[in-house]
Amino acid sequence: MGPHPAVAAIRLAVRRVLHDVITECRRNAGHDRPAEAARRPAHAAGSPYAETGASGGSLTALPERPDTPLVLVACSGGADSMALASALAFEARKLDVRAGGITVDHNLQPGSGLRAAEVVTRLTAMDLDPVEAVAVHVGREGGPEAAARDARYAALDAAAERHGAAAVLLGHTRDDQAETVLLGLARGSGIRSLSGMAAASGPAGRYRRPFLQLDRQTARKACLVQSIPVWDDPHNIDPAYTRSRLRHEGLPALEKALGKGVVEALARTAQLSRDDADALDTWAAEAELSVRDETGRLECAGLHALPPAVRRRVLRRALIEAGAPAGSLFARHLEEVDRLITGWRGQRAINLPGRVEALRQGGRLVIRQS
Repeated sequence: MGPHPAVAAIRLAVRRVLHDVITECRRNAGHDRPAEAARRPAHAAGSPYAETGASGGSLTALPERPDTPLVLVACSGGADSMALASALAFEARKLDVRAGGITVDHNLQPGSGLRAAEVVTRLTAMDLDPVEAVAVHVGREGGPEAAARDARYAALDAAAERHGAAAVLLGHTRDDQAETVLLGLARGSGIRSLSGMAAASGPAGRYRRPFLQLDRQTARKACLVQSIPVWDDPHNIDPAYTRSRLRHEGLPALEKALGKGVVEALARTAQLSRDDADALDTWAAEAELSVRDETGRLECAGLHALPPAVRRRVLRRALIEAGAPAGSLFARHLEEVDRLITGWRGQRAINLPGRVEALRQGGRLVIRQS
């Protein structure tokens, strides 16, 4: 008898991602071996996560290669990330990959250090190695949710670099994707925002999200049938947080008004939007070469001839290259710069984030540090 359908689903999702990571690592290293050419060392006897052979004994493991990639799971102790950790622990034993775990202590709640220590204990019991808890300081810039996210990713980036990890797995589900799309829609920040979270993102595709096609209930069910304890973060039901209100009030209201299937439709919208945004970005990169003069300055006439969606992407790329922080460039900034091209009335220079300014001179768009 095979595993429970929920357990099978999370394992399959993780297996696919691990195959991708292994293939990419070997390609970069100039190797070409089947992903299951070697197994992880057998787990300690009595572990609830140990795998057994047909005779009931532990599988004999081949030695790890020096270039065996390390994959870390970012684990908060919640159902999504604990399900992800369990699937990683199971699949890593069958593939030529090492598996470890990182939990980030945001220091935002009493007893957070103890909870982080509990997560470390649970991950260690799954035979993940290395496993560590990293404490961070959460600032205030951008609001509490954005500040916590920035601190968390900074800690994960540092941990990945410190351990030489090939990838970090994140437990975002299809429900998280739907919430991200709605938040982007509310900001009115364009198709890229509607594209939600990518399956792979970060430096060299470091962050992988195996569960974007699975719902949150599948992950929780997988933990339940495997008797994996989980921690429910009270912040996830705190109405002070925008995402929490959307999760417990906004999405249920949409489903009540529109019927079931809203989450699936929003996740599908994210993928379609991402495909369109990627195509437009490629178009903009090619178009930029055609609208620069021999000195590299942007020609206003050439920019004016471009479709608006392509032109705004060219402008955004130029502003970022000049030093404007990508996270601080909003639609209103691009609209102001765009008017230098499409609604020229002798405007003065436009001040932008990162002490960047844009102005029109002699039929050219000049973007520079002020």
